[in-house]
Amino acid sequence: MNNQKQQKPTLSGQRFKTRKRDEKERFDPTQFQDCIIQGLTETGTDLEAVAKFLDASGAKLDYRRYAETLFDILVAGGMLAPGGTLADDMMRTDVCVFAAQEDLETMQAFAQVFNKLIRRYKYLEKGFEDEVKKLLLFLKGFSESERNKLAMLTGVLLANGTLNASILNSLYNENLVKEGVSAAFAVKLFKSWINEKDINAVAASLRKVSMDNRLMELFPANKQSVEHFTKYFTEAGLKELSEYVRNQQTIGARKELQKELQEQMSRGDPFKDIILYVKEEMKKNNIPEPVVIGIVWSSVMSTVEWNKKEELVAEQAIKHLKQYSPLLAAFTTQGQSELTLLLKIQEYCYDNIHFMKAFQKIVVLFYKAEVLSEEPILKWYKDAHVAKGKSVFLEQMKKFVEWLKNAEEESESEAEEGEDSP
Repeated sequence: MNNQKQQKPTLSGQRFKTRKRDEKERFDPTQFQDCIIQGLTETGTDLEAVAKFLDASGAKLDYRRYAETLFDILVAGGMLAPGGTLADDMMRTDVCVFAAQEDLETMQAFAQVFNKLIRRYKYLEKGFEDEVKKLLLFLKGFSESERNKLAMLTGVLLANGTLNASILNSLYNENLVKEGVSAAFAVKLFKSWINEKDINAVAASLRKVSMDNRLMELFPANKQSVEHFTKYFTEAGLKELSEYVRNQQTIGARKELQKELQEQMSRGDPFKDIILYVKEEMKKNNIPEPVVIGIVWSSVMSTVEWNKKEELVAEQAIKHLKQYSPLLAAFTTQGQSELTLLLKIQEYCYDNIHFMKAFQKIVVLFYKAEVLSEEPILKWYKDAHVAKGKSVFLEQMKKFVEWLKNAEEESESEAEEGEDSP
């Protein structure tokens, strides 16, 4: 029994010793780097062979622990020190992104290498995302050519879904923005991204991570304007991105206008103050009147709790809209604005079933209050209406339209008689 007791610590000690030795050999980043670089040197610049080597090596080497080292090598040729420089005493390889040709086709081929590797070893996804975020923060430490290659590669990887657009957060780093590095990098990145997909796909990816309204942050605070962004990216050959940002800003300004408008109405601010505010916003954000009348209409209709009974809602609507007619009239100075308002009324009455019988009464009210005039009403009736509730609303408007036509004919004949008289 004594012998057995003496043997136990010896056996467990041997196991523990072996495990320690294995750990030391296995978790040495330099040894890991040497293995990868040696393999890449043997495969050469044939990226198909590189992909196969990386696929096979994952079974023997600890990719999970040394993902950062692996991606440093594939991008920069060796392990990166803080700031983005390569350590002088470390092995390097030219089989990497930074040593490759600076063109989109080469970067597309490298993207395939990363794609295959991450598809094969799914656990590398997070490590690769972290690596790219780090590389973007190191941009100042890279040469212009290296930055261009990384930008093109990142654009392709964003397009094929290997990377998530949230990595772009790194570009909003204050120092990178201040020195113009972020904006220049973004040009190359978006060019390759849009080349792979289109602006709609890019926009959808940005929206998914709430990045669609942040692109102007690529510039310092004193240059964060639609005009500066549009000029910079249009001159760089990215007109579609410029237009997208301009539209985003317009949408944002319109939402803000509607929100403020509703608040002013609920407070009961005087119409002259509301009109002045809206006209200033129109000028500042370049919002055309036909768009504004749609916003004003929506705001007016959302300030009241409507009766659920169809026979009572028409009376309630007329009373409410009569009160707001001067406000609406201020933004129907163009025929197109009047037509837009007519279509908004049609859509509203169709979408809110209790209003189906109120359409004609609203239009007549607005005609009498000089919010609407004959010509847009006749045009709407003839061919400018939409399909929603068309047959019901055209039937409602039939007698009023006939009256308008007769009134128009009478005024024309009176005008002719006036011209003929001496």
